[in-house]
Amino acid sequence: MASVVRVISTLSAPCSESGFNFITQAQLTTCGEIALMIERLRMRRRETINQPMYCRQAWHSLIVVSLLTCLMSGCLPKPRGGVEGVNLTVYGFSIMKEVMEKAIFPGFSAKWKQERGEEVRFTSSFAGSETITNQILQGVGADIAILSIERDADRLKQGGAVTSDWHTLPQHGVINKTPFVILVRRGNPKGIRDFSDLAKPGVKLIHPDPVSSGGAQWSLLALYGAELVKSEKQTGGRDESKAFQMLQAIWRNVISTPGSAREARTQFETGFGDALVTYELEGLMMKAANAPVEIVVPEATILSEHPAVVVDRNVTAAERTVVNAFMQYLWSDEAQRAFVQYHFRAIADESLNNNPQFAQIKFPFTVEYFGGWGRAYPDVIERIWQGRVQKAK
Repeated sequence: MASVVRVISTLSAPCSESGFNFITQAQLTTCGEIALMIERLRMRRRETINQPMYCRQAWHSLIVVSLLTCLMSGCLPKPRGGVEGVNLTVYGFSIMKEVMEKAIFPGFSAKWKQERGEEVRFTSSFAGSETITNQILQGVGADIAILSIERDADRLKQGGAVTSDWHTLPQHGVINKTPFVILVRRGNPKGIRDFSDLAKPGVKLIHPDPVSSGGAQWSLLALYGAELVKSEKQTGGRDESKAFQMLQAIWRNVISTPGSAREARTQFETGFGDALVTYELEGLMMKAANAPVEIVVPEATILSEHPAVVVDRNVTAAERTVVNAFMQYLWSDEAQRAFVQYHFRAIADESLNNNPQFAQIKFPFTVEYFGGWGRAYPDVIERIWQGRVQKAK
């Protein structure tokens, strides 16, 4: 019964398979439609409470048949191993999708096949970092999680899903990084040159939801921290009052808070809003697709750093060798070059960051400027944004 409940709870989650056995879009659509149908049947069942017993039994039967149909539809992950090779399940935050499915998974699969003669397939799911963390804590069978923020790794450890220490991995578990920038419409009609311009009257800002998106939390740190950094450069001290007022003024102009950085980009692409605060790589990808946007590089901004962790709870002894090998592969020159190719910045070797499109930032900073996530989340996200900015809007 528990597995059935888990299936229902995850039907609407993003799922795809990379490697050799792809889950088709048609199957994803079918699962989504079936999930919606089950919910409608459940709601319809409420209307039958006062009807004869045979009516209620009929509705029960329909719900069971619908669930069985979904279980047979191919949306659920394939077996984790067997004669056909090994299947690894990777959950990642939204903007990792392209590089993982197009470069990292195929690259590792080819390497492992050449060295060990064994097929490795990947099942992957991508959403907001907070969202995938919650899904793993609720029991989904991820072997590896690639997260936007280290706080989510800490949550997985506190929940018992992760028992190993990712800090012992290369670069303390961080696999790549990217700065936060502003995307505006072609020609920059609102004259936005820095974060402070987002507070201008009439600017309509798209910003992902900090409740579900790790990228949104990075963005808040970028907006608030930029004012602290600039005031410190100018006066020698951090002006927290000015930083708070700026964040509050900017947040008043937020007109939409999509669930993830990728959803926010998609909404901006449709023509909604004047500006979007997001990862640099999202802007570079849009420009590569000839989207009518420009990238505004703030004078001071944060470099987001993204950790990868093993979900030890789900990894069997038989899978441990290939899981560990995949984790180490993420810091190989091959993988780091792939990250750069897909507009992330390499973490293992700065000399690989030779992409001429990468922005030059005058005053870059990291989460360590706030004392790490252990202080940044309670001090900025909870106390300032949740406790003061959001309540005042």
